[in-house]
Amino acid sequence: MAPEKKEEDFSLKETSPNIGKGRVSGRERLTSSFDLVEEMEFLYIRLVKGRDFQSTSDPFVEVQIGNYKGTTRHFDRKPNPEWHQVFAFAKNHLQALSVEILVKDKMASNDRLGKISIDMSDIPKHVHPDSPLAPQWYKLEGENGLMARGELMFAIWWGTQADEAFSDAWHSDAAAVSGESLMNCRSKVYVSPKLWYLRVNVIEAQDLVPIEMNRTDPEVYVRAVFGTNVLRSRVSPNKSLNPSWNEDLIFVAAEPFGDPLVLTVEDKVDDLTGHCLGRLVMPLAKAEKSFLPTLVAAEWHNLERVDTNVKFASRICLRVSLDGGYHVFDEAISQTSDFRATMKELWTPAIGVLELGILNAKGLLPMKSKFGNGTTDAYCVAKYGNKWVRTRTVVDSFDPNWNEQYNWEVYDPYTVLTLVVFDNCHLQPGEAKDSRIGKVRIRLSTLKTDRIYTHSYPLVALYPNGVKKMGEIQLAVRFTCSSLFNLLQTYTQPLLPKMHYIHPFSVNQLERLRHQAAQSVSLQLSRAEPPLRKEVVEYVLDLGSQTWSLRRGKANFARITGVLTGFLAAWRWFNGIRQWKSPTATIGVFSIYAILIYFPEMILPTLLLFLFGTGIFKYKKRPRLPPHMDIKLSYAHKAHPDELDEEFDTFPSSKQGQILTARYDRLRIIGTRMVMLLGDSATQLERLWSLLSWRDPRATAMFTLFCLIAAIVIYFIPLRIMLILAGGFVMRPPTFRIDIPALPQNFFNRLPTKEDLMF
Repeated sequence: MAPEKKEEDFSLKETSPNIGKGRVSGRERLTSSFDLVEEMEFLYIRLVKGRDFQSTSDPFVEVQIGNYKGTTRHFDRKPNPEWHQVFAFAKNHLQALSVEILVKDKMASNDRLGKISIDMSDIPKHVHPDSPLAPQWYKLEGENGLMARGELMFAIWWGTQADEAFSDAWHSDAAAVSGESLMNCRSKVYVSPKLWYLRVNVIEAQDLVPIEMNRTDPEVYVRAVFGTNVLRSRVSPNKSLNPSWNEDLIFVAAEPFGDPLVLTVEDKVDDLTGHCLGRLVMPLAKAEKSFLPTLVAAEWHNLERVDTNVKFASRICLRVSLDGGYHVFDEAISQTSDFRATMKELWTPAIGVLELGILNAKGLLPMKSKFGNGTTDAYCVAKYGNKWVRTRTVVDSFDPNWNEQYNWEVYDPYTVLTLVVFDNCHLQPGEAKDSRIGKVRIRLSTLKTDRIYTHSYPLVALYPNGVKKMGEIQLAVRFTCSSLFNLLQTYTQPLLPKMHYIHPFSVNQLERLRHQAAQSVSLQLSRAEPPLRKEVVEYVLDLGSQTWSLRRGKANFARITGVLTGFLAAWRWFNGIRQWKSPTATIGVFSIYAILIYFPEMILPTLLLFLFGTGIFKYKKRPRLPPHMDIKLSYAHKAHPDELDEEFDTFPSSKQGQILTARYDRLRIIGTRMVMLLGDSATQLERLWSLLSWRDPRATAMFTLFCLIAAIVIYFIPLRIMLILAGGFVMRPPTFRIDIPALPQNFFNRLPTKEDLMF
């Protein structure tokens, strides 16, 4: 028999890394800026410049330590070259006793111009945060041990990843990478561009001249173009040459403002095209910045005419403003890492600091093939607020060690830190996209303050052929609170800036603007050096989360069912009481009910004490681990291959024929069930409304007469007696019950609805 396939472990694991030099416990707070990572020692060599080399040489420097070799760029016939390059060699990989720094001539087949040899024991140690070690001039030695011509300025020291030279250094674990690709291996910090909502309020236009001079009822609209985004106003309701709209067209603008706003007034020809009646090009530098709910002043602008024979200019009245009172969403609202408005004047003080230590990864899967063998060149990207960080790329390793630490200011605990792991596919020439390995999200409100969380998170990726564990990543996280009072006060404040409540956007508007914002962020970060590429930014921002997914629909339905489970359990318990399964419990519950009815002032305190006791009782069962990506909650482990293939399909669909027909039929079945559910809900609400609508005169008459009799009875009989009788009727023994529906239910089910009026 074939051995059973071992089930993959997608759970979160607590770890005990050697961070803070072994002085860190779960609750200990340290003051070092690099206490959340394991210390890694590097031998740093900063090559600055040389002088007095032979004028006919093309000098470059080669650093050799055992089998490791690093090379600078060369200069053509330059006796005084300047390199300003840093080399970093991991200490745990070094076995040599000395460092050799060779100056060679590229033109003369790499002939040696001189060398400098330094013993490992003579190299000084640099301790952060001391100032950088000053470089010095060293004389070159020739082949025969005599002094050669020329000098070399450099600095050499032992340091750690806390050294300021770490991020810009050439690392020995990337020795196979050279040229321009080396830049893609370095760790960097990026900042998202400042985003604004550009509001264009189109009010009216005057003195338009139509293309067809005999046309008296033009259908005029305004087309607004900003960058690659195009919006169109509705056709003016007054079909004249002086149209009016009073309509808002909203874009997302990123600083620095490069593209102008282009407005064209057009006369509709068909649904897609129109004749241009005038054009306005407006640089955003002229737009007024505002964060108040008041409107900016309206201004008239002359329109450029296409027909130059016209001797007078048409005009358009606009309000153009950059609204800084909103938070511009580039992430999904439920997973955002920042809620601050664009204008800094509206920011509240920071309440704490988030520190993240990216330690290492274990068991990564091969992502590409190199020389016939599988390999992975992994790096991490983390985002919180407007700050993005990228670790260095560890080349050709399934168990990379990064040990890099970053921090962010925190303004709201209801925010999410997002971290993704990618395989770097730009270490060799080519246009391949970086491959995603996995994602981790951590919500700050689930973390205790001043505690270090060290866990190994599973890296999970969803593919058309199913869910797959790509490895694990070990993180150290700490949320430090500067003031507990300020932290608790944020729970009482509005989540979004004030403008979101005064002038809210619709759901469709927010989603469209979020896509614009994400594209703006992606464009700006892709222009950095090294670039943070589009596929990485879109994966961090979860840009494709709103596409159709049957798997996600099932998962959301299961979430609703899970929430209702508690109510269903309470109903089952109460039904057991009603059925007298335990006479003692039923009598006790009815006795408590009777006491509360006779002493109504005890109802609310009793309910609050019950909730207090429940909270205290559940404290022992509180979650011990921070939440993590759950494949069972996402229904990723149960998804059918065809459902996943549909989820990864492009939009519009790239499928044809029978596959597309089958999926459309399945979507119709799901849609039919949703329509039936909406119809049933509408039916029940219409029955409730028809109690007093006189759609059924007899039913309404009976209900109004019942209300009159009930009012008289309740007036003469005390309310507590009525409630006791009602409770006794509900909890009567099963012997006195009947199995058919009760009278109120029968009456309600006979009330008329509008369902019979529909086609």
